[in-house]
Amino acid sequence: MSHRTGLVLDFGGVLTTPLLPAVLAFEQREGLAQGACTKALYMDADGVRLTHELERGAISQTEWNEAAAPKLGVSPENLMGRIFADLRPERTMIDAAAAAVRAGIKVGILSNSVGLTPWNLYDGYELETLYHGVVISECHGMRKPETELFEAMLKLLGLSADECVFVDDTEEYVRAAEKLGFTGVHALQPEETISQLEDLLGITLTAAY
Repeated sequence: MSHRTGLVLDFGGVLTTPLLPAVLAFEQREGLAQGACTKALYMDADGVRLTHELERGAISQTEWNEAAAPKLGVSPENLMGRIFADLRPERTMIDAAAAAVRAGIKVGILSNSVGLTPWNLYDGYELETLYHGVVISECHGMRKPETELFEAMLKLLGLSADECVFVDDTEEYVRAAEKLGFTGVHALQPEETISQLEDLLGITLTAAY
């Protein structure tokens, strides 16, 4: 098997700690029933529509906060920031990505946006400095799993899909990438993900952890 020379990483849930524990912690802080966010925002058709519009940049984070808050019965003030307040950098994956860059792999970040203000998920991660290309969905008026968003990432890296590995914690997006020719990795546990990447890229990343 020929080794891949490009690596495209999702952000939230890949370079950060998992999303679900952060959401559950928010629910507990706010006195909500466990699963309230999932039910109101990801199982409700209007909630899904709002999130998709946010990801495409059709509405602002503030507008999303104001529309989502009544569904949960909470204050809209910085709602997105409160939901994900417990997210932290996933150091093992960040270090592995840095090791890939040092080894000559082109590394890009492809992320569905949650809006950039008033709360910026990407603050402090130096994405533009550390990686070869960054595609945030709202800046392109699209969202994963739309083909054109993957193509925008490939254009920045100067690579074809069959030269790249795509890593995401959402299986739907991994399968979409595979249909375009990417080698997909469904990120569940950082150590497992890194082991798969070492095989696919033909380099050692284990020193990262």
